[in-house]
Amino acid sequence: MAASMCDVFSFCVGVAGGARGSVEVRFVSSAKGKGLFATQLIRKGETIFIERPLVASQFLWNALYRYRACDHCLRALEKAEENAQRLTGKPGQVLPHPELCSVRKDLHQNCPHCQVTYCSAECRLAAAEQYHRILCPGPSQDDPRHPLNRLQEAWRSVHYPPETASIMLMARMVATVKQAKDKDHWVRLFSQFCSKTANEEEEIVHKLLGDKFKGQLELLRSLFTEALYEETLSQWFTPDGFRSLFALVGTNGQGIGTSSLSQWVHACDALELKPQDREQLDTFIDQLYKDIEAATGEFLNCEGSGLFVLQSCCNHSCVPNAETSFPENNFLLHVTALEDIKPGEEICISYLDCCQRERSRHSRHKILRENYLFICSCPKCLAEADDPNVTSEEEEEEDEEGEPEDAELGDEMTDV
Repeated sequence: MAASMCDVFSFCVGVAGGARGSVEVRFVSSAKGKGLFATQLIRKGETIFIERPLVASQFLWNALYRYRACDHCLRALEKAEENAQRLTGKPGQVLPHPELCSVRKDLHQNCPHCQVTYCSAECRLAAAEQYHRILCPGPSQDDPRHPLNRLQEAWRSVHYPPETASIMLMARMVATVKQAKDKDHWVRLFSQFCSKTANEEEEIVHKLLGDKFKGQLELLRSLFTEALYEETLSQWFTPDGFRSLFALVGTNGQGIGTSSLSQWVHACDALELKPQDREQLDTFIDQLYKDIEAATGEFLNCEGSGLFVLQSCCNHSCVPNAETSFPENNFLLHVTALEDIKPGEEICISYLDCCQRERSRHSRHKILRENYLFICSCPKCLAEADDPNVTSEEEEEEDEEGEPEDAELGDEMTDV
């Protein structure tokens, strides 16, 4: 195990930035598996590391509803003003300070065969070199009979928004191995992610697909095999292996969110303005978000998911000392310290959003057990061990109103 762990860590350091050499992966316990630990003092606010995913993919419904993102790095492709116009439903919406928009349309390129769009020549070439040659449908991009299109349509028919995973993330895993010169290298990397028992895998798949998951899973496996079968990965195409692959993505997939409008707002916040001008701009932005909420609701970002080797080693805590974000408006994940972290201390993020972390221990455990299949034993949960195993009246009322307890899962994980 030690040798393969080092392989993964070495790979991560090769693609990551931030406080290089300040972290290491250690085995924690049979219950928790791996963990990420500081090897030197990390100060509050410091970027601990920046990591590129092994693979990433935009959610299918998100793309279908015209959330335009780079097909490789998920960078938002709309100008901030275009983004605001679509989200508010107001074609005439104008943004002040348009020069603050970071989107460079002059750099965008399309695949010459299937016309999917990339933010740059670099992303187009990176996708082609890693997986896109296998997945490119060519002129059959819009043909519903193409095996990949049939697979995507089947996925959309069983996994409605809010999305938490994508069949295309799995497809890119397979395509990466199919295209690779060193197939064993990629198989070894993918095999490092957290795995579950057969019963836990079944529970995860059931959570993703609902009550008829076995029939749906078999349909997806059949279409997945037809479109992508690879002898090197033959175990992934068996019923048990496909369920394991599904559970791997469901357990380890990290939500990714990008937004050109959010980037523009951050740039506006950094402007040095006269008090009157600042108040006017802040009022405009507040009203803009109210208009977006009225027209679009909570779906603001281009959303997808990716597999990050180093980030996947970060365990959960209800009192995290680090957080994840995507400030570069693409799939590069930043992990930042929320407080000083001492050498030897475990680096923990939260799988819950701010509101969920303020709920009772019983409610937090219910969410984590249902979505991540573990019981939290962080300092906050241990301190509240004697609390009653009931939800507060306010939480019960929320549940009775039909708000799903996992509706906001991952929001903090996709901050941009």
